[in-house]
Amino acid sequence: METPWELFMQTCVRLGIKPADRVLLVRISTQTLQFYRNTLPVKSYVISTSLRPPSNVKDSQGTPTGLHTIAERIGAGQPPGMVFKSRVPTGRHFSEYGDEENARSNLITTRILWLRGLEEGVNAGGNVDSYARYIYVHGTNHEDELGQPQSGGCVLVEARDLIELYDEVRVGDQVMITE
Repeated sequence: METPWELFMQTCVRLGIKPADRVLLVRISTQTLQFYRNTLPVKSYVISTSLRPPSNVKDSQGTPTGLHTIAERIGAGQPPGMVFKSRVPTGRHFSEYGDEENARSNLITTRILWLRGLEEGVNAGGNVDSYARYIYVHGTNHEDELGQPQSGGCVLVEARDLIELYDEVRVGDQVMITE
């Protein structure tokens, strides 16, 4: 069985895409994200992916698999825990929301890395388009639940880790999501 790194490299070769200098490998089975720089592992982070099985299909609420690129970086300079609505900071920390709203939903906080699929028919185009599905790597108001599935399809990261990661990656860097 191939490692996520081998799968990433094979996918790049198959698609004729040059591997980026900075790569994020998301492993749904272990709820981890590894950051690589120049093919070397730099750091591993505990994350959360979807409560539902992995899926690339629109409205499935599953975390999409395959090769992606960071299409947009949103939220530079915002404080940890800042809540975003429609990718715009609300000016409020998640703790300022009522207990009921905080408890029932995963708020989008801290930073957003908006992903675009690179595999036509797999995670790009039609009803499998990760960008059109608004698939992000983002912060959460439920950091105490990281390490177990809890999202509606996105990749959730602790605020401190996300800020560190955000400062390292750029638009065009690649993200490989595997089961």
